[in-house]
Amino acid sequence: MFTKRQFLSTLIVAASVTGFIPAAQAAEQTIRIGWLRGPNDITLAKSRGTLEKALAEKGIKVEWAGPFPAAAPAFEALNAGSIDITAGSSTSAIAALSAKIPLVIFAYQKMAPSAEGIVVKKESGIASIKDLAGKKVAVNRGGTGEYLLMQGLQTNGVDPKSVERVYLSPSDSGPSFTQGHVDAWATWDPFLTIAETAYDGKVVADGAAIKSDNAVVLVASKEFATSKADQLQLVFDVIKSENAWAIANKAEAGAVWAKEMNVPNNLSSKIGENNAVPTTAVTEADVKQIGAVAEWYAKSGIIPSLPDVKDSVVSLK
Repeated sequence: MFTKRQFLSTLIVAASVTGFIPAAQAAEQTIRIGWLRGPNDITLAKSRGTLEKALAEKGIKVEWAGPFPAAAPAFEALNAGSIDITAGSSTSAIAALSAKIPLVIFAYQKMAPSAEGIVVKKESGIASIKDLAGKKVAVNRGGTGEYLLMQGLQTNGVDPKSVERVYLSPSDSGPSFTQGHVDAWATWDPFLTIAETAYDGKVVADGAAIKSDNAVVLVASKEFATSKADQLQLVFDVIKSENAWAIANKAEAGAVWAKEMNVPNNLSSKIGENNAVPTTAVTEADVKQIGAVAEWYAKSGIIPSLPDVKDSVVSLK
């Protein structure tokens, strides 16, 4: 883990070097941000134009890439050098780190229990996670969906081998769920809210019942975090401001997210309530939490090797 002192040292060096860059050259600096069509702070900042405004004052341009359908393809873009910063779940970040993608986590947002869960059709006859034995469940491989299912099965003493995991992207899971190709769907917002309200679904277990330790994380390429520490701090400052606005204005934030995600506006209130929760710099406690999930992932066979989480976190102020 980059300590705050180490990061601030990098920040000071970067700032001193930046001071010698000609104005014309500084104006050409660009931060490339990959956004996901989901209820996170990056999507909020993009829609409200706050990042562009704040960084333009520093002679920095924001270039948006996406929307990405899920964290995995966004992390691949980061690995390919196409973007510098993006968002995803802590579970997806663990999978990416296990695959040796050189990223660092710089912000942490504990996911609200109501923002994730396992949903089934109301008339399915499935009343609890224990009823999933012998059923098919849609999940995204190595991400939040697979984590929620596996954690839920373990919490309820259900043999994972008795449940068939159907690996689908979030965009493909919805049609499969509505058409009855799968019996359940382990997912997160906005998909969870959509499944409940538009797909005749009911949540048999939310994040609390599953005992989920999942979180939303913001990540940067290790190269960007090291070479442009000052710019990463600037981005994080705006993100913190957007997050504070969302918490104070949940209905309005929900409306912004609903518009960006192309979901009916009548879902905006619930999406805002579920997802406007605090985003902070990564603490030692957060590192331990992510590390515990990573160990569980490796033990469960979801990832091939255990990544060094502590070395993949940068501590901002």
